[in-house]
Amino acid sequence: MNILIVDDEEVLQDILTSLIRREGHHPISAATGEEALALLEREEVDLVLLDLMLPGMRGMEVLRQIRRRDTDQVVVVITAFSSIESAIEAMREGAFHYIPKPFKNEEVLLTIRKGLEQRHLRTENRSLKEQLRQRFAFDNIIGKSKPMQQVYELIQLAAPSKSNIMILGESGTGKELVAKAIHHHSRRAEGPFVTVNSGSMPADLLESNLFGHVRGAFTGAVVSKKGLFELATNGSIFFDEIGNIPLDTQAKLLRVIQEREFMRLGGLETIKVDVRIIAATNAELESAVQQGAFREDLFYRLNVITVTLPPLRKRTEDIPLLAQHFLAHYARENEKAIRDISPQAMELLLDYHWPGNVRELENAVERAVVLSIGEVLTEELLPSSVRHRESAGLPPATLPSNGISFKDAVSDYERQIIIRALQSCGGVQKRAAELLQVKPTTLHEMMKRLNISSESLVTT
Repeated sequence: MNILIVDDEEVLQDILTSLIRREGHHPISAATGEEALALLEREEVDLVLLDLMLPGMRGMEVLRQIRRRDTDQVVVVITAFSSIESAIEAMREGAFHYIPKPFKNEEVLLTIRKGLEQRHLRTENRSLKEQLRQRFAFDNIIGKSKPMQQVYELIQLAAPSKSNIMILGESGTGKELVAKAIHHHSRRAEGPFVTVNSGSMPADLLESNLFGHVRGAFTGAVVSKKGLFELATNGSIFFDEIGNIPLDTQAKLLRVIQEREFMRLGGLETIKVDVRIIAATNAELESAVQQGAFREDLFYRLNVITVTLPPLRKRTEDIPLLAQHFLAHYARENEKAIRDISPQAMELLLDYHWPGNVRELENAVERAVVLSIGEVLTEELLPSSVRHRESAGLPPATLPSNGISFKDAVSDYERQIIIRALQSCGGVQKRAAELLQVKPTTLHEMMKRLNISSESLVTT
């Protein structure tokens, strides 16, 4: 083990060097804080013995710099007996322990042994977390639950094929991540991956973006422009929220799939294209097909292989893994020392129903990391919607002094629950039924009985 001694007194350095060698470790010496920090950049050090009284940069600042660079570094401070207050301050700054001068050799050796044991445990814990992350992560899609393992298996089987793929899942479940994973594990991985935000632009602009246009095709078309299909040649094109594409554009998209060719807006030249289509939606496309809002022939062309992403509430065992992943990511990004989540905070994360799925969890953890000042994410850092568990349900019933009709109260309560479920699922009855843990037919009958219509979803 490498142990760095940071002290400007040669006599003390000699004593500590002798003790460290006697224990079978390798001592490294530095006389100043600046020299110590430079050594830590070059050498792998398992433990630092740091005198707080140094020339130039003070020992406390050296400690802060070390902890800023590596929160797992074990630092034992050495201080004069008359400066115990400084030692206590150093402990607050993250020092493992302190040794007062004059010290006993056995006391130093015992502290070094405990410090190295702590270093070993931290390194082992970090290694286990990394193994866990690698084992249960697939191209940044994280989860060890059975539903997610099934998603991984389907991606690995479907990715090498030439077939178009449909990804189904609620908003925030990670559909684009899955699309990228499919592309990167396909034979087109060296080609481009192009995303189309299907629902964020009007039809004419969408077609111009998809197929390109020639000069003079419309007002403002001063130069010819390639479309996204051309840019995605030999790669994959991902349609996010495919159900929002207008019917006219759907017909042109169907032609591209069938003929592998298209024309730019205002152009006469036929352009050949070799692109794999990956589509995603959080809507019930089959219902849209039945209602005439989505072309049936296009639906079957796109829906060759279906990957269904489970909502986070259906895979709660993945929440700790996801939360730790986001914690590590945003701690690095914001240069925070936060390393863990308190049991109380984790209990709240597990109890919450996460209507916004993984994206909402990520936002909650990012917010907590930004607001944190310590090394542990605590419950008060979480959003109020997560902390106040009752917000996931309905407020407690009150009993007026003049009494209440029990039948009417129960019906009103049922009505509120159903409407909230439908609102959280975008009006999709099948998903609302899953949320309420009833059959779709049962939900439909309850809606009829309680006179719940699409209008009530808007006005409530």
